[in-house]
Amino acid sequence: TDNLLFSTLTHNTAWLHLDEEYSKTQMFGKRLVNSNFTLSLVAGVGVTEMTLGTTIANLGYTDVKFPKPVFFGDTIYTETEVLSKRESKSRADAGIVEFEIRGFNQRDELVISLRRTGLMIKRSSLDQAP
Repeated sequence: TDNLLFSTLTHNTAWLHLDEEYSKTQMFGKRLVNSNFTLSLVAGVGVTEMTLGTTIANLGYTDVKFPKPVFFGDTIYTETEVLSKRESKSRADAGIVEFEIRGFNQRDELVISLRRTGLMIKRSSLDQAP
């Protein structure tokens, strides 16, 4: 249902995401989860543990890769690594942080990797907040 809702809300009506009979005739033999849903899922999962309350703005995603498909019924887990951080040149209360996010299925196969850059409030600024 999540795949169906996401695909139709974003106007991605590719048969590979929606039509089981059509998908049986294609390379993987079954429907694929919309890769943009997978991207949104893995980017969102880490928010609570990594960046909740500290993100000022999402600055971009780069190097998005889908080395394996995601199928209906797969269980996805993620890991996030901080790759770099630097002071913001325009905001004294913030820094620029680059994260690498990786998503794996239940067979420990990498299904997505990406880099995310965010404008993050500095801990010292959080400590000074009223």
